[in-house]
Amino acid sequence: MKLIHTADWHLGQTFHGQERHVEHSAFLDWLLQTLEARKPDALLVAGDVFDVVNPSLRAQEQLYGFIVEAHRRLPRLDIVMIAGNHDSGSRIELPGPLMRRLNAHALGRVSWCDDGSLDAERLLVPLTDADGETRAWCLALPFLRPAEVTGNRRQNAADGEHEGDYIAGIQRVHRELIDAARRQRRPGQALVAMSHAHLRGAKVSEHSERPIVIGGEESISAALFPDDIAYVALGHLHRPQQVGEPRIRYSGSPLPMDFSEVNYPHQVVEVTLEGESLVGSESIAIPRAVELLRVGPAPLDQVLTELEALPREGQEALPEQEEEHEASAESTLPRERWPWLEVRVDLDAPRPDLRHRIETALADCPVRLLRIHTRFPAATGTGHEARVTLESLGPRALFERAWQESYGAMPDADTLRDFDALCQEVLHHTSPEEEGTP
Repeated sequence: MKLIHTADWHLGQTFHGQERHVEHSAFLDWLLQTLEARKPDALLVAGDVFDVVNPSLRAQEQLYGFIVEAHRRLPRLDIVMIAGNHDSGSRIELPGPLMRRLNAHALGRVSWCDDGSLDAERLLVPLTDADGETRAWCLALPFLRPAEVTGNRRQNAADGEHEGDYIAGIQRVHRELIDAARRQRRPGQALVAMSHAHLRGAKVSEHSERPIVIGGEESISAALFPDDIAYVALGHLHRPQQVGEPRIRYSGSPLPMDFSEVNYPHQVVEVTLEGESLVGSESIAIPRAVELLRVGPAPLDQVLTELEALPREGQEALPEQEEEHEASAESTLPRERWPWLEVRVDLDAPRPDLRHRIETALADCPVRLLRIHTRFPAATGTGHEARVTLESLGPRALFERAWQESYGAMPDADTLRDFDALCQEVLHHTSPEEEGTP
């Protein structure tokens, strides 16, 4: 049995205010071609299908158009997707009855039975081969929000766990789901877990990955996935990587979500199972539809020189810049395929004319300037406190500073837990219309 593992599509994402519809369309077209060529039995999408809980109509059209076309080309293909922390669980599940007619399954949230046990059956999806025989079971575990795993008071009390223990709740969900899968499967059938989570020890992106829980206490252990799980298809972290062993992997995001991800090897993973075991995996590189360019950090004069050296309209690209392009003029690309550009400048003092000088240096250059990042190295190490931005602090650190300024001490652990829970509620709030309430 062959599976394709992908995650973190972030359909509808805007890049410093600019939409990326063309890039996502190019990826989905490539994925369709790859599915046709490789003929896997199943496609696993491990969360963050959309970039926001209320995605645009265009982003939703991209997803459902892809599912319809994938089913048309490969009628036997099973598609399983889970909600990530950027998704709305209810929105992901809403078209479920229609999607199941296309062999597509969407799991957005966990639910509990009246006796306090996990409703595990709805999270177990059979994966079938070309003959329609069940060869594996997918344990489709969507992103677990604190309210979903800490509000089950009856089972918490039975297990002797603290009512608000988020990690203990996550562990219980995994334990009950794996036990249910073991009961469900027959000899020779593999177990494949799919989860959207931050595994302890995995490497995160420099800037683009929002912590699942603001306090950073959300990371879970790979030990939650015992050896009889043949493969663990993970989402949330954008850097492709295995965690501890080859069977536990993040596929990574198909597009760079930030300039810090410019050198990531964006990919999907083809997984091969034989009976109950993993026998191989292969990374399949995703071609980049739009390049990302970074100039600097360097003094202004050097940055301007580098910008002026970029190819102009009608000029051939420099050899080192056309590594992944056809040998043709950069200007032959339509505007929506022009590279995104970030300029990083070291300054001695503020320059009000900075943007004007950079834009002048880029005249007739087929690039799209997205961001100018300035640094002031001379202010470091001279007794001045390094410049701190809201983005670099994050909500929790900002709260700690404000609390200390007001009360002369750091907030205690209970206060921080309450703050983390409040941040989660704000970040993942969904409108009443979305939840189907008046």
